[in-house]
Formats: sequence, structure tokens, C-alpha cells
Amino acid sequence: MSSRRSRSRQSGGSRITDDQINDLVSKLQQLLPEIRERRSDKVSAANVLQETCNYIRSLHREVDDLSERLSELLATTDTAQAAIIRSLLSQ
Repeated sequence: MSSRRSRSRQSGGSRITDDQINDLVSKLQQLLPEIRERRSDKVSAANVLQETCNYIRSLHREVDDLSERLSELLATTDTAQAAIIRSLLSQ
């Protein structure tokens, strides 16, 4: 079975072309600092997807670290300042 047929069946009948996949991989490649800095046009789609997963994981870790730092800051800040910070964050 061809990859196009299997992709079509797996996605509930909607078809995605190889050109569309290549375009999406190219767009991902432009968003990834690790690949963008290499300035190499010859990066495999698998490598782009792996780097995307790695980048998302690193962003999750960064969000967790920043959340923890903010919690620590709010815990050491007086009540009025903490209330202001919380109201700004909830906007």
C-alpha cells in the first residue's frame, strides 16, 4: 500500500499531499532555532520533527521553571504587591 493511500485512510478520508507535508516541514524548520542556525537546506523531515519535539520539551521546562520562580517571588512579596502581580497575570 502506498504511503499516500495509508495517510488518506488514517486521516478519515481527507488527503494531504507530499507537497503539503514538505511545506509544513519547511515551516517547522524555520521556527526551530537549532535548525535555523545551521543554515542548511538539507535537513530530513524526521530530523525536523525530532528537533520540534525537543524544542517543545525545552519550552515546557522553561515554562515550568518560570512558573516556579514566579510562585517563589509571590510567596516572598507582600500581599498588596502579590495582588497586583496576580491581577496583571489574570488579564
